[in-house]
Amino acid sequence: MKRVFDIIFSLTVLLLFLPLGFVISVLILISSKGGIFYKQTRIGKNKKPFSLLKFRSMKIESDKKGKLTVGMNDKRITKIGGFIRKYKLDEFPQFINVIKGDMSIVGPRPEVKEYVDLYNEEELKILNVKPGITDYASLEYFRENEVLAQSKNPEKTYIEEIMPKKIALNYKYLKNPTLPHDFKIIFKTILRIIRN
Repeated sequence: MKRVFDIIFSLTVLLLFLPLGFVISVLILISSKGGIFYKQTRIGKNKKPFSLLKFRSMKIESDKKGKLTVGMNDKRITKIGGFIRKYKLDEFPQFINVIKGDMSIVGPRPEVKEYVDLYNEEELKILNVKPGITDYASLEYFRENEVLAQSKNPEKTYIEEIMPKKIALNYKYLKNPTLPHDFKIIFKTILRIIRN
């Protein structure tokens, strides 16, 4: 039932988003060199890697300078990138990931391999479910990049402070990974974006 909901919800969102998605695509192309989409390898269910899709909000090859985004004033972020990041519009292509079966609407946010490699055996249980577009950690750390911008060592702050708290929030979801629970998180996510 969850999979059926994921597909129907994703198709509906993508169809409604199509006109705005087209405008964003054009703005990305004319505002900086590079393609429309940004692909990054993340670790999914059962440790299976997949290519997570986003609208490109940074200059090409920016991830070679670090995988964490530090504040909205990060010089790697393009002009249109700052806007689509603020309203989470860069995340919409992930509904394609949902249709492909890589992700679910709700579930633990997928991490890059470098961070998953730091998980202990208990934390790896998070990978027993499909990763999601949104979850409790996404709500709690809606402005994560601003938190990192205040750190002298963003990488250390993420690994030692933020990541453990995100994992604890993931456990909260894993206790009840049901469709009604998903509806609750989706509703909270929509409200959070509107109030941004």
